[in-house]
Amino acid sequence: MSLQNKKIFLSPPHMSGNEMTYIQDAFDTNWIAPLGPHVDAFEKELAAYVGVKDAAAVSSGTAAIHLALQLLDVKAGDTVFCSSLTFVASANPIVYCGARPVFIDSEPETWNMSPQALERALLDARRAGQLPKAVIVVNLYGQSAKMDEIVQLCDDFDIPIIEDAAESLGSTYRGKASGSFGRFGVYSFNGNKIISTSGGGMLVSNDMEQLKRARFLATQARDQAAHYQHSQLGFNYRLSNVLAGIGRAQLEVLNERVQARRLIFDRYQEALSSVPGIHFMPELANSRSNRWLTVLTIDEQEAGASVQEVFAALTAQNIEARPVWKPLHLQPLFEGAVFYPHQDKEMVSEQLFHKGLCLPSGSQMTEDDQTRVISCVKKSILQTIHSS
Repeated sequence: MSLQNKKIFLSPPHMSGNEMTYIQDAFDTNWIAPLGPHVDAFEKELAAYVGVKDAAAVSSGTAAIHLALQLLDVKAGDTVFCSSLTFVASANPIVYCGARPVFIDSEPETWNMSPQALERALLDARRAGQLPKAVIVVNLYGQSAKMDEIVQLCDDFDIPIIEDAAESLGSTYRGKASGSFGRFGVYSFNGNKIISTSGGGMLVSNDMEQLKRARFLATQARDQAAHYQHSQLGFNYRLSNVLAGIGRAQLEVLNERVQARRLIFDRYQEALSSVPGIHFMPELANSRSNRWLTVLTIDEQEAGASVQEVFAALTAQNIEARPVWKPLHLQPLFEGAVFYPHQDKEMVSEQLFHKGLCLPSGSQMTEDDQTRVISCVKKSILQTIHSS
């Protein structure tokens, strides 16, 4: 395949080269297990990086959310409020617990949970006598939600926050690490994330006793006994020592990966901002997004082309793009779930889904790759304008 037609992926893994040092060490010491020195070290190093007291390495970000809900005693009959504009993994663990999700709309400045919608939902819940057991706030595509307002609301109603920072490791809000604001924070190291262990996640908290319990639950809740004894339901959620070694090497280059993705965003913005109808995902004042993905919206009336047409043009050129997440309140899985819009009749998450597009943003992306993407986007819109 020629370089001009090679596949450009949305967000492929980017290894540093030092991963093999840690992997070889795991093999040399025969620590090929869901525990070991690399797991312990990865937990300590990531906790130090994000400024929390402790971290528990697990098999996925989804597992981390599920453990957080278990630690908060979420069970059948409970409700949990959750951002609607996110991947399904943010909400599936609510259902694992037998609880009911209530979905909260986005707001325009961050595309994340709307404090206005959250306040209405909390007031309604208090009037109904059933406040949620937790609020799961998602930091979408690397951009932090309005955590000052959300933390204040949750404090006022005494509701714990689970901060889903699966996409925002390396991002900050008012100088503090994304994922460090809630009772629990969650990160993902899936293959497409800003750093990857191929599969894995981390649960973080300043409550060290709770994270000790998280590790217990994540290792099948095995009691202290020479034989295998179990008094509680547990899960097989611990991260392997081999994958934790990969994570340690990846964490060493996280700041470089953030810088690379921010530069990619800047190039896209410089090249495409003048194209009619294109508007980029904003960055809230006093926050710094890792720009995990460069995301934009296309106004069909201004551009003369729909987001679907631009997506099709990219696909035809062997360029992987992706629509913005379909809101969870529109998913068949959650049909009938309660949803609170940003404002009356203003469904921000739905608008973003219909207009939004994620462009290739991998930290290994070359300028030539980016030029191909930019040219394709421009051509698909400007041709439409000129022909109309």
